[in-house]
Amino acid sequence: MKTREPQYQKHVELSENKGLTQLGILMNAAWEGDPRRLLFTLARYKFVAKMLSGMRRVLEVGCGDAFGTRLVRQEVETICAVDFDPIFVKDIADRIHREKWGRWEIEVKQHDMLTGPLLDDFDAAYSLDVFEHISKKDEDVFLKNIVDSLNKNPVLIIGIPSLQSQVYASEGSKQGHVNCKDGEELRRILSKYFYHVFMFSMNDEVVHTGYYPMAQYLLALCVGKRI
Repeated sequence: MKTREPQYQKHVELSENKGLTQLGILMNAAWEGDPRRLLFTLARYKFVAKMLSGMRRVLEVGCGDAFGTRLVRQEVETICAVDFDPIFVKDIADRIHREKWGRWEIEVKQHDMLTGPLLDDFDAAYSLDVFEHISKKDEDVFLKNIVDSLNKNPVLIIGIPSLQSQVYASEGSKQGHVNCKDGEELRRILSKYFYHVFMFSMNDEVVHTGYYPMAQYLLALCVGKRI
């Protein structure tokens, strides 16, 4: 099939040869029900990608369908993406095989971070939209196992919806969001594990250093491991 604009011919041939990339389970649902959510999610992954640029070995905790993971993979050498749900892990593995991710390929594993650390030498880890699903009684176990998966001089990024945003959250979101926090509480818990915690606010796709109570989303950048 020939396009009327030759500069796009290589794009047509790519789709004919490899097929069209599929959205993952979560992002497919977002595209059907709330397309803007894709933009917000990818903006969070872009922030992580730029903060971790140049890292050798990176761990993603709670990757879901890993649709945004490629943005981080573009900036780092390798990624191990884990999720506790076998349905999501199988979906990722099937898409990697079917679509031949090539230079963007990631390692994917089923792992529940509440059961223990991953015994590897990770330079950095990140976890987006996961911590709010961890009950308060389990949050220290969750964080300690992530920290124990990292080497001696790592970076950790945690992203969660803010406590203040929950009055606007959908009923479906509220069912899973059992442990949202405000900016100061998130800083406090992470400071138990890192000497320095840099807090960022996020509204829609914009990341900034503004007033936490007016943020829809919080991003914490942690360095200087204590234990």
